[in-house]
Amino acid sequence: MGSTAGTSETTRNGWVTSCSDRPPSKTLGPTTRMHEARRQVARWTGALALLVASASSPARAAETRIGFIDSAKIFQDYRLAQDAQQQFDRQVQNWRSEASEKQRTVDQLRAEVRDQGPILSSVKRQEKEEVLQKAIQEYENFVQEIWGPTGRAAQENERTTKEIVERIRTVVEKLAGEKGLDIVFDAAGGAIVYADRSLDLSAEVVRELNTQVEQGAH
Repeated sequence: MGSTAGTSETTRNGWVTSCSDRPPSKTLGPTTRMHEARRQVARWTGALALLVASASSPARAAETRIGFIDSAKIFQDYRLAQDAQQQFDRQVQNWRSEASEKQRTVDQLRAEVRDQGPILSSVKRQEKEEVLQKAIQEYENFVQEIWGPTGRAAQENERTTKEIVERIRTVVEKLAGEKGLDIVFDAAGGAIVYADRSLDLSAEVVRELNTQVEQGAH
């Protein structure tokens, strides 16, 4: 077998988003689940496309054998990916709950400053405003820590998605070798207009992956 195309980006068929799962506030949108990362499939089309080195020779090219997979379907049916999705969802919910609590604290302090401000001394009002600003900063820091470009959600997204993609790629490469295939395309990218369904390896890939899960290979 030849080499597979490498990548470090999040796949569209991975589960997490490009980490746009947001805390529940008035200024930040609702949770975007992991599987929304699938919007980026175009960047990962090559990640699951296998190209055998021998196919580059003129003599061999005339008899190139081709197969394809649907990585979206594989991610949907792969038990390890399902488990990872659920685990990530639980973590996101915990983060959202914590963010909501911090947001409520900010709202409460803001209301106190608004309602009590006129009757407080300048010193007391300043103290309350400082407490409010501290709470706002704490909330914003938390949001950045979790949902920032390099935040914990992004890191977890990349780590787990990459691990799952590598497992899928390994199985695809194995099956391609057993079947003597030179190229395996990923239909999830939309680049394949038509292909005989007999060339689809997706079901076999899922079966092999889930067998590994049952055997405790993960």
